[in-house]
Amino acid sequence: MNVMNGKVTSYQDEAVCTLQIYPRFAIKPGQDCILRVPKEATATTVIKTAVATLGMDTSKPYILVEVQEYGGEEWVLQASDQPVQRVLLWPRKAQDKHPQSDGYFFALQEGSYDGSIQYDVMTSVRQEKVAQGLANRGFVTQQPQEYNDLCNLPELTEESILGTLRHRFHKQKIYTFASNILIVVNPFKFLPIYNPRYVKMYENHTLGKLEPHVFAIADAAFHTMLNKQVNQCIVISGESGSGKTQSTNFLIHCLTAFTQKGYTSGVERTILGAGPVLEAFGNAKTAYNNNSSRFGKFIQVNYLESGVVRGAVVEKYLLEKCRLVSRGKTERNYHVFYYLLIGASEEEKDEFKLLRPEEYHYLKEEIPISEDQAEMKHEFRRLHQAMEMVGFLPPTKKQIFSVLSAILYLGNVTYEPKVVGEGLKVGPDRVLSAISDLLKVKVELLVEALTTRKAMTANDTLILPYSLSEAITARDSMAKSLYSALFDWIVLRINHALLNKRDLEESVPCLSIGVLDIFGFEDFKTNSFEQFCINYANEQLQYYCNQRIFKLEQEEYMADGIIWHNIDYPDNIGCISLFSKKPTGLFYLLDEESNFPQATDSTLLEKFKQQHQDNPFFVQTPVREPAFVIRHFAGKVKYQIKDFREKNTDHMRPDIVALLRSSECSYLRQLIGANPVAVFRWGILRATIRTLAVFNEAGQSWAEKHPDQVRRYSRRSLGEMKRPSTVVDRLKSQGSLIDFSFDRSEEGPLEAFEDIFATFENKKKNRPNRHKQLIPKNLIDSHSLKFIMGLTQHNRATRSLLHLHTKKKPPSISAQFQASLSKLLETLRKAEPFFVRCIRSNGDKREMHFDDALVLQQLRYTGMLQTVRIRRSGYGAKFTFKEFTDQFRVLLPKEISTPQQDITNLLTKMGLPSSSFQIGRTKVFLKESERQILQEALHKEVMRSIIILQRWFRSCLMRKQYLREREGIITIQRSWRYLRETYRSRAAIVIQTAWRRSKEKAEYLKKRENLKAQIGSHSYSPRVKNSATFPGPRRNPTIKISRATRVQEKWNASLDREITDSNELHHLDEFLGNQMNDLSTRSKVLSETEKIFFLATTQFRDTIKSMYSISNPNIGYKDLMSGYQKRVASLAGLKKASEVPLVVNLFQSVLDGFIRGELKRLETEPCKVKERNRRKSKRDKCPDGPLGHLFSTYQVTIMQSCDQCSSYIWGMEKAFMCSSCKMVCHKKCLSKITVNCTGHCDRKKEGEQTLHFGVPICALVRTADSVPFVMEKMLVHVEMNGLYTEGIYRKSGSACRAKELHHILEKDPQAVSLDNYPIHTITGLVKLWLRELPDPLMTYSLYNDFLYAADLPEASEQLRAIYRKLDELPPSNFSTLERLIFHLVKVAKEEAHNRMSANALAILFAPCILRCPDSSDPLLSMKDINKTTLCVEILINEQTRCYNQKMEEIQQLENAEAMAINQLKLRRQNTFVLMLRIISKYLYCTVQNLFCLWFRNELAFRLPEFEQDSSDAENMDSESLVSSESLLEDHFVSLNSEGQY
Repeated sequence: MNVMNGKVTSYQDEAVCTLQIYPRFAIKPGQDCILRVPKEATATTVIKTAVATLGMDTSKPYILVEVQEYGGEEWVLQASDQPVQRVLLWPRKAQDKHPQSDGYFFALQEGSYDGSIQYDVMTSVRQEKVAQGLANRGFVTQQPQEYNDLCNLPELTEESILGTLRHRFHKQKIYTFASNILIVVNPFKFLPIYNPRYVKMYENHTLGKLEPHVFAIADAAFHTMLNKQVNQCIVISGESGSGKTQSTNFLIHCLTAFTQKGYTSGVERTILGAGPVLEAFGNAKTAYNNNSSRFGKFIQVNYLESGVVRGAVVEKYLLEKCRLVSRGKTERNYHVFYYLLIGASEEEKDEFKLLRPEEYHYLKEEIPISEDQAEMKHEFRRLHQAMEMVGFLPPTKKQIFSVLSAILYLGNVTYEPKVVGEGLKVGPDRVLSAISDLLKVKVELLVEALTTRKAMTANDTLILPYSLSEAITARDSMAKSLYSALFDWIVLRINHALLNKRDLEESVPCLSIGVLDIFGFEDFKTNSFEQFCINYANEQLQYYCNQRIFKLEQEEYMADGIIWHNIDYPDNIGCISLFSKKPTGLFYLLDEESNFPQATDSTLLEKFKQQHQDNPFFVQTPVREPAFVIRHFAGKVKYQIKDFREKNTDHMRPDIVALLRSSECSYLRQLIGANPVAVFRWGILRATIRTLAVFNEAGQSWAEKHPDQVRRYSRRSLGEMKRPSTVVDRLKSQGSLIDFSFDRSEEGPLEAFEDIFATFENKKKNRPNRHKQLIPKNLIDSHSLKFIMGLTQHNRATRSLLHLHTKKKPPSISAQFQASLSKLLETLRKAEPFFVRCIRSNGDKREMHFDDALVLQQLRYTGMLQTVRIRRSGYGAKFTFKEFTDQFRVLLPKEISTPQQDITNLLTKMGLPSSSFQIGRTKVFLKESERQILQEALHKEVMRSIIILQRWFRSCLMRKQYLREREGIITIQRSWRYLRETYRSRAAIVIQTAWRRSKEKAEYLKKRENLKAQIGSHSYSPRVKNSATFPGPRRNPTIKISRATRVQEKWNASLDREITDSNELHHLDEFLGNQMNDLSTRSKVLSETEKIFFLATTQFRDTIKSMYSISNPNIGYKDLMSGYQKRVASLAGLKKASEVPLVVNLFQSVLDGFIRGELKRLETEPCKVKERNRRKSKRDKCPDGPLGHLFSTYQVTIMQSCDQCSSYIWGMEKAFMCSSCKMVCHKKCLSKITVNCTGHCDRKKEGEQTLHFGVPICALVRTADSVPFVMEKMLVHVEMNGLYTEGIYRKSGSACRAKELHHILEKDPQAVSLDNYPIHTITGLVKLWLRELPDPLMTYSLYNDFLYAADLPEASEQLRAIYRKLDELPPSNFSTLERLIFHLVKVAKEEAHNRMSANALAILFAPCILRCPDSSDPLLSMKDINKTTLCVEILINEQTRCYNQKMEEIQQLENAEAMAINQLKLRRQNTFVLMLRIISKYLYCTVQNLFCLWFRNELAFRLPEFEQDSSDAENMDSESLVSSESLLEDHFVSLNSEGQY
């Protein structure tokens, strides 16, 4: 895409871009259309222009398709899409010109009138389908079956292996397994298979179950380390250009992604940032590779036993320094030079005196760099970001870039003979001046170091001039020494940043995974000393692989006595002996010749030929050719003997050391230091002395300005003062010996280590949003530097010439290289290896081109056929008898008498073929596939046993419940029979008594009538009514109304109201607060009833405050009243139970007064309520993320592809990643996502699902920040009625009532009344609702993340990691979890009554909200119970702390508000009393009473207008004059007055 600024007819003063459109029509299929369109042009505009240009029918519909062949997708652009913006997301090579051959272009095709689109299939996919169709019909030969594991090939030959790799390579499947060995064929292009969703896909999967991938090796190494508690290493081998560096980056990226479970700590950020920094300074473009590592590195990532990263170490080997000054014609210098020169800003170019790359002698080359400038600018920005991730501050980066610029300028130094005298004239002057300014050295000393050398004699020092060749060598030596020192310092700085404080504690157990990325085997046209060492390292690495794959494996088989036929393999021990065997090895001969001053390269070659003329691995060349040939495992390599001796002793020269030590730049002096620890200590000493000098000068200056204020403490005599008594006094008296005057223009003495000082602390304080401090404070000491020096084996002996008096010669480069290589092999032998074999697909760096001959050659010399054969016939799984019985005890008999026989019977019973296993003397040997079958059988048997245990446990529970119910039924029946018999007996007695009474009464009446008749006949007397009289009014004995009963009947109607607005909760809290303030301001001592009322109401207000967050409250005043009554009962206890009714009646009266006032307020503000509800409804309908995705910003560390548009996302760029499904895309692509989140449930339509149990949370809520209705209803009821119930969540309720309530809540949750059910039934349903969620509240996807967070060593790190993972929860899960944890906090606060602590609640709820996936091993998941419980307990404790803190702050604010109101009230009262005193002096006594009455009425309306100031003392005095009735007294009076009626 070409962008040009010019005058265009239709688009003046705009950027015009060129697009190439390829039509997909029958006519002129190969014709393309070149259009010039503005950047803002839409797809509709481009289509119209293209149709007009091609002369097509404008009446037909057309569509514009973006084709990304290598991405595997086609995208139809919408009418409003901008094609130019899509082009900017393509690879940079495809942006300028995008022909069809590049795979990125636009196609114009016809659309359908109905809106449907006919998609054209990709070229490669179409060809594959056509070929498959022809094969199915028998026209062509059927393609062989695809195998992702070479061990599964039916016929094992070189041709079959090569054919399988070729077939998979053409399908863009570059990874293939050979058992547990990964084979990688470099495609020389980026494939979109490294996004975070692939990391998630391969996490915690058995090796071989999914498609081969480098992430599968990383996952296998990580989990093998955790399961076996043994260190692991991943050995990456292959030729130069086979993709080892890229595979290392992918492995490190995956390992850090596995371990970023709590949060992205500083160590992980530093690991990710170290890669780009080391690549920029240590990689270069070669003939075989555009990003070739010119040094070897071994990255060892250290872990805690739980799998959390705790640190890392980077060890480097043999930097190719000669590349700095000379290279091949088709090669380049190190990347960092081009990044700096092309990517630097104008200010940076002026500051570092930068020129164009072609103006530097060290960068002269035949490869043009104009087409790579845009990419290099991007890489320079990426380098800046990576250096910040490692911890380099801007001043340090400037110093590094200054050194790089000075190195480039050294190459421009020229020499010519002097006109007069001996010696050389150095120039040009501007170059010398630039070097002097950049290195801060004097020009005279620089010229002297570049033209002369010093020779030490017994009595004198001679200064000898260089010859022309010697001067050029000295110049280049200075440049190479500077760059090597700079690279060593960067590695040291990275290791210091990666160091963890626990590495200094020997008692802390640790595990590690090492990734080896060492230089590949090289065979160039001209091979020198560097290739000599590199190929020796590859010989050692090949020997190590052969030992692990062949020799040790077969020796173990033979030692255990199993049937095995040895497999021959190529052994390269003879070649290794040629290099390193004493005393005639090539390295030892090279060191011997290097020590002889008169020796030359020719004498060295003659000695090589003389000592090894009969060695089969040493091939002699013609006599006059200065070269020799070595037969390596990968083929013959010819080495040029030139400069072997010089490069083997390429140390930093004394003259150069003296020059750099004279620099005013302290950073440069640190680079050449022989010992970083000594440099560090000397820097601290200098800083201390300078500080003392500053204080000394400041004190003297102050004393001169203030001579009168100087105190004289010395009372000694003048003679004593003249005689110094101590050593310190004598030193002080000799002022000439210690001079505290220093050059203030020089930088600080510790600038080289400034990144590890307190600057980080200040930066963190000033920028709170930055990441955590990368370097712990306690590592800033010499002890940590010593530790790093011991780990990395930085051999500073090469710079021992800093001390000119040292007579011992430093070891040679080859000796250092052998020592570091031996240490590396020793580390590898202590770990279990995983092998990654990288293969170069072609020698021309062509994308997706497979060269059969080159690949076959690499397969042969690596012994791939023998490797596959031994992996195929060998046994990948080996167990000792004890390990086998411990792991598979469930499958074995209960009593194991003979392990060999029992294990054999088990394997035979499972139907495993006899060829797939063998039983040795001490071990069981299994093939990997059979081990997986055995593991699956173990899992099924464990699950079957668990189900049986659960079944028996449930049956025991049901049996126990049945016996309990039967006993209850028998008791009820017995009681009923007894009552029935008792009632029958009583009934008979009553009937008999009544019958006898009636009979006796009849006889009595009969006798009385007879007696009256007899008496009446004699006399008459009036009947007198006799009734007892009682003083006082008569009372109905059946009616007894107490005050509490009357109050309850009077206020029942108002308590039926429900709170549906959270504002009403605020008003209730404010109302109660005002009442409590009046009560608290009383001067008299509170009674017992008032104390209970005050305490209960205060706790009730805390409950009201906790309900503020409820979005749609539905709380009845009766529930509030019931909870208050239980609260009062718990506070009063048994001793004060008589006070409960009085306090409850009082609170009822207060509540009734608030309700009446609230009803009046709502009647006056109906419009505002409706408007608030309307706004609230709009808020409730806010949409969630696109299609359920949960996107967050994500910094890309390796190049990835956008899952939406398939274009590249470059390293260190910002992208968006879904925390659930791990989709990665650009910000612009968020609005175009059409795929639902696979890790997040789809939102249900309203009315589609009515169930409330066992349904995803997102289907139960209307907004992302709301809580499911059933859950909220049960939690509110428990908080209102059950907080004081003992064992509220520990005890279980009735199963029948629970089923009944479960059914009602499923059917109609709004109509159910929870008051009709016991509290334990409701709490049991709360746990049941959580357990029945398809995806637990804290989600399966984050289960391992929370476990890793719980394993962090420090409590602060655990808390920070858990809360960062909570942010990744779906919004509905987060809101529900937040509500649940807050509920548990309220339960735990009442631990004194309900006996439920935070730990007890965590034990009960952890299995409900943080349970392991169903696919995980149940035996292993049992070990995670403590971790899940700890996570929940941490949440409860932290939220409890926040709750208490917030409540304390609210209480302080309320107290301040009450105090302010009281002060204002007293001020008004004081004004009133003062006015009364003034008026009483001037009014007549006759009208005083009338005037005071009128004045009080007038004052009631005008009181706010008075603002007379008064002191606090006057307020306190006036407070004693004012008396106000308390709230309790008012209510007591009202109640007493009611009792009189």
